[in-house]
Amino acid sequence: MTKLSVNLNKIALVRNTRHLGIPSVPRFAEIALDAGAAGITVHPRPDGRHIRAEDVGALATLLRRYPDREFNIEGNPFHNLMAFVRDVRPHQCTLVPDSEGQSTSDHGWNLATDLERLRPILAELQSLQVRSSLFVDAGTAPELLAMARVAGADRVELYTEPYAAAFGTAHSDAVLARYVDTAEAALDCGLGVNAGHDLNLQNLSAFVAAIPALLEVSIGHALVGDALEFGMAATVRKYIEAISRGQAMRSAMAEEAAARR
Repeated sequence: MTKLSVNLNKIALVRNTRHLGIPSVPRFAEIALDAGAAGITVHPRPDGRHIRAEDVGALATLLRRYPDREFNIEGNPFHNLMAFVRDVRPHQCTLVPDSEGQSTSDHGWNLATDLERLRPILAELQSLQVRSSLFVDAGTAPELLAMARVAGADRVELYTEPYAAAFGTAHSDAVLARYVDTAEAALDCGLGVNAGHDLNLQNLSAFVAAIPALLEVSIGHALVGDALEFGMAATVRKYIEAISRGQAMRSAMAEEAAARR
């Protein structure tokens, strides 16, 4: 089953507007995990505008109480990311090519030019026994994905904002097809496939249904927005249900295709 990792950046962003520690990042992580989330994601940026160093440590401690769940730390490895990884040894480290002042992630790595710089980072993650995932765009060339696997990457995370922007439009099917092709190319060379950015309750099921062997989706902004309406626990359950619907849709499509053959 595709796993849901809940990104808590926006909880921390609200907390940081005052000095009261409210809302509590670890408490919202606990609520999400108790509701069935398979993991927690954070992106500690150099300016500390949302997740802070103390959050990373507190979440690592919390997740020891949930041995079957995962901690994913994401960010640019050429900024402040690797110090956190060395300190807490998360289950997964997602490498993202953000600039320091960037408001949010908006593109994947250009593996043709970036892979040589990433090789020593990937080697260090292997030595730390931390799974690596590279943030990539749909349409990344299969030969570059194969090179990333040889360089030591374990997974890729598909940057899904273009899919979300096209969802429900006349271009939706064509855009989604590019994600399918990229996922298949990644799987062919031995990479696992994750996805994230702007996935929500409306577009998630269709994406899960289309993408083969999708291991994980990391969702933050939309999920936290929905939690303001439904509560965190109920919202996490809604996203898990959306994932389940997508997998049921995929199974039904596979059965139909087999019947036609």
